[in-house]
Amino acid sequence: MNKELFLEELKKLGILLTPKQEQDLDTYYKLLISYNNNVNLTAITKEEDVYLKHFYDSLTLFKGIDLKENLKICDLGTGAGFPGLVLKIVFPNLSITLVDSLEKRIKFLDLVIKELELKNIKTVHSRIEEFKEIEAFDVVVSRAVAKINILLELGCKLPKVNGLFVFMKGNILEELKSAKNALKVLNYSLEKIINFKLPIEESERNIVILKHTSPTSNKYPRQFSIIKKKPL
Repeated sequence: MNKELFLEELKKLGILLTPKQEQDLDTYYKLLISYNNNVNLTAITKEEDVYLKHFYDSLTLFKGIDLKENLKICDLGTGAGFPGLVLKIVFPNLSITLVDSLEKRIKFLDLVIKELELKNIKTVHSRIEEFKEIEAFDVVVSRAVAKINILLELGCKLPKVNGLFVFMKGNILEELKSAKNALKVLNYSLEKIINFKLPIEESERNIVILKHTSPTSNKYPRQFSIIKKKPL
């Protein structure tokens, strides 16, 4: 996906970029490739592929969430900043927290944030199971990090009541079936599934939106070792 097609496809989503935002994404890409020479941030390095599989894919969250509102968003297992850092560049009104367990990735994210002079965005070096924020976010999002029933329990306390937990993945229907009990036990309901295909390569994508309907019992989340052995 070249930059012209990227902009065209974003318009179809209802997203119009300013020249500054276009420049920021270009700078982000260049920093990503430069840093990737020393730290393994991504296996996807061609500009056309990064714009499609990382930048555009991150922004498809707009299909299910009104990102023009002043939302407080947590990106769990953000990696090289997808989707959280891309969302911040394009929707500066958002308050973003980027969580990742690898310090080298956090240093990269801090570099990009400083270089682009982004405000109201922070990084947290932490494993997901050790990140303790109680009902702090309007939206918690994770892009292909772990199975739904496991990740939902790990992060079950993070969204506010009536807040959302969003999973961005490829084929997700079997995972969702396996997560029915987790949703019930942790007080979540299935709000919406958005199924679509990425432009050009036509690969399947799903955005699963769960709603935190009432406070989760203090019994959860359990210890990570127990969650892995006996997932809900």
